[in-house]
Parts: sequence; structure tokens; C-alpha cells
Amino acid sequence: MVLTPSMTKSTQIRSNMNIKPIKTETDYQKALIRLDEIFDAQKGSKKGDELEILSILVDQYEKENFPIDLPDPIEAIKFRMEQMDLRNKDLAEVVGNKSRVSEVLNRKRKLSLDMIRKLNTYLRIPTEVLVQEY
Repeated sequence: MVLTPSMTKSTQIRSNMNIKPIKTETDYQKALIRLDEIFDAQKGSKKGDELEILSILVDQYEKENFPIDLPDPIEAIKFRMEQMDLRNKDLAEVVGNKSRVSEVLNRKRKLSLDMIRKLNTYLRIPTEVLVQEY
């Protein structure tokens, strides 16, 4: 391709890559196949640029079509406790006492704002997970 002064950079880029918006499941599958083909492309190369742009398009399509809900707050606490090898008594120092921990984990007591702040800091669970209704 011979570049002319009237060609814009976007025209030059489009002529080198066959990238279009991902609107359908078929487009998505084709994009995944192409990503697999160029996965090891060198950064800064034409294929590397294509990989970067295509990855952004695929990511956006997945966010719009396959959203991931936030986990249940109580299940998130239990999961994090398991990961950190914590017991109810360990959480009692954060929440108040063992009976309060039991009430929260058995869904008999709602998390207070103070508990949410402390659990966020201690267990590193995002506040947007902890503030959800359950």
C-alpha cells in the first residue's frame, strides 16, 4: 500500500488491521480465534497493536454480555476466613464478640457500618461487596 498525504493515521491503521466492533456472538468467537492466533505478537509490532486493540474490544464485549455479579457479603466473609485460616474467635476481635460473629455469619444480624469498615480493613473485602443487601 502506498501512503498518500491525504490518508489519515486512522486510515493507515484500518488498512493494516481488519478490526471492527464486536456486536454478535459470532463476532466474539472470531475475535477469540484471532486473539489466539496473535497471542504471542511482539509489543509495538502491527500484530502487537492488533492484539492490544482486539483485547480491549473483547474485554468490553465480555463486560457487557457476561457480567459477573458481586458475591454475597456473608459468603465473601466466610470464603476470606477460610483463605486466611481464621475461626469465628479470630473475627470476634474485629466484629465485637463471638456471639456477634455467629449472628452475622448465620444472617441473624446485619452488618453495621462500623463492622463493614473493620472487615474491609481486616479481611480486605471491598466495601461494595460488604454493603450489599443479604
